[in-house]
Amino acid sequence: MNLTFQEAEELTVKIAEAIDEKDLSCDVIICPPALFLEMTSDIADESNLAVGAQNVSEYEQGAYTGEVAANMLASMEIPYSIIGHSERRKYFGEDNSLLAQKTNRLLDNNISPIFCCGELIEERNNNKHFDVVKTQLNEGLFHLNEDEFSNIVIAYEPVWAIGTGLTASPEQAQEMHAYIRGLVEEKYGKSTADSTSILYGGSCNAKNAKELFSQQDVDGGLIGGASLKADDFVSIVSSF
Repeated sequence: MNLTFQEAEELTVKIAEAIDEKDLSCDVIICPPALFLEMTSDIADESNLAVGAQNVSEYEQGAYTGEVAANMLASMEIPYSIIGHSERRKYFGEDNSLLAQKTNRLLDNNISPIFCCGELIEERNNNKHFDVVKTQLNEGLFHLNEDEFSNIVIAYEPVWAIGTGLTASPEQAQEMHAYIRGLVEEKYGKSTADSTSILYGGSCNAKNAKELFSQQDVDGGLIGGASLKADDFVSIVSSF
């Protein structure tokens, strides 16, 4: 929840212009506040950017004032939506059951969910981080069949590394990403596991992105604060 309309437009234009000058080997997705989706989409249509929402309602439609339905996003041709971000879980009480509903709404409208998972610092310190992430995936995603799951992007974001300045070491990130890929393989097979994009989120920045992205099972990043500065964000993208 950052920037005015004018500031967001200026940032998006700067990113689009810089990205278009580069020969990239990755996809770049911008996820603005819902109010700015149309503006961002207009810019993205003329560049090498894709657009996603930051959240979606679990309801199809109806008297849910202030919510944004998946079919509304689909009508604007928005191809992605983040769900389950740690801030949504923490501040708005979103649990795995709710996120399973949001996943279904998005897939029903041909929108790819970017499903966030990750543990609190106490859970890692108590060696429960693997169990926490496994439960989040089991209850939020693994009700899907293989075809449905092929549209999922997973974002691992250790909650203790979001907005704290702390970052998982490349080894910690790789360990969890490999674990997540292993869970996907157990459920859906090796081909699906190998083709699933697993992103790292958690204070990824221009300085540490290259080392994080060099890990075998880290397929990209879910970038937070560093995305608010065009130069920093483009530097991160260029690290891939």
